Amino acid sequence: MTTLTMAKALNAGLRRALEADPKVLLCGQDIGKLGGVFRITEGLQKDFGEHRVIDSPLAESGIVGTAVGMAMRGYRPVVEIQFDGFVFPAYDQIVSQVAKLRFRTQGRQSMPVVIRIPFGGGIGAVEHHSESPEAYFSHTPGLKVVTCSTPSDAYWMMQQSIASDDPIIFLEPKRRYHDKGEVDVDATPLPLHQATVAREGTDVTLLAYGPMVRTCLDAAAAAEEEGRSLEVVDLRTLSPIDTATVVRSVQKTGRAVVVHEAQQNLGLGAELSARITEHCFYSLEAPVLRVAGYDMPYPPSRVEDEYLPDLDRVLDAVDRSLAH
Repeated sequence: MTTLTMAKALNAGLRRALEADPKVLLCGQDIGKLGGVFRITEGLQKDFGEHRVIDSPLAESGIVGTAVGMAMRGYRPVVEIQFDGFVFPAYDQIVSQVAKLRFRTQGRQSMPVVIRIPFGGGIGAVEHHSESPEAYFSHTPGLKVVTCSTPSDAYWMMQQSIASDDPIIFLEPKRRYHDKGEVDVDATPLPLHQATVAREGTDVTLLAYGPMVRTCLDAAAAAEEEGRSLEVVDLRTLSPIDTATVVRSVQKTGRAVVVHEAQQNLGLGAELSARITEHCFYSLEAPVLRVAGYDMPYPPSRVEDEYLPDLDRVLDAVDRSLAH
């Protein structure tokens, strides 16, 4: 066991993938000598060379388009989008090429591309530097979308994503980059697309992913002081959703609250609510509730805390669920 921040765990996962496979390449703005704006790739260009850790031009569409060509030539490119709000110039490449090439070629052409995106709020950033674009990509057939909430998952999920022959959107919760946790580099990791119960409980299931998992765990700890037992499910993968784990938890508790930073309208919470209603209708004691960002653009940093779901909003939803 070793204790790492999530940022260092991501770095270690990338390093191990580079060591394991010479076909793994990293590409992105300022990822080489600078090590990325969040220092996720720090030291990797020095150790693996400029031909494997490539400083790209400031051109997201070009970065992803180049990655498509690399993948078609047998490489495993891992590209960094510097901030979530910068991904949209590359959106056409991602949904029109990356997501469709394997289907278009009837499986003859794999597309082992990992697109790393720091996402979410909580760092007091300026416009275009805090977004939650996960629903756009989760809605796109051909893409797999994953997000880590702990350093251990960051370390293992990065390596599993790079080893996948499918294209993966890897969402990194930037507000959690400095959170510390234990990482066992000799462990057997969970399958990449499997959810996990982060905390056992009996009264209400809290469903979360990425940055909101810690918020839900804090809410569960606070609720325990009032005699309430909350179960926290970390989805880990947003597409495909591990419906079986979600269903088992909700059938046990009879209540569900979905928590995410992204705007509520047509977000992941809507899909989860629908699936829970379909599979758990006769187990539900209350409607599925959602705690999410408001239906507006991410606000200026000074009022960001009013926008982002927090412990009090989660516990308020728990109270409303239990009142039924």
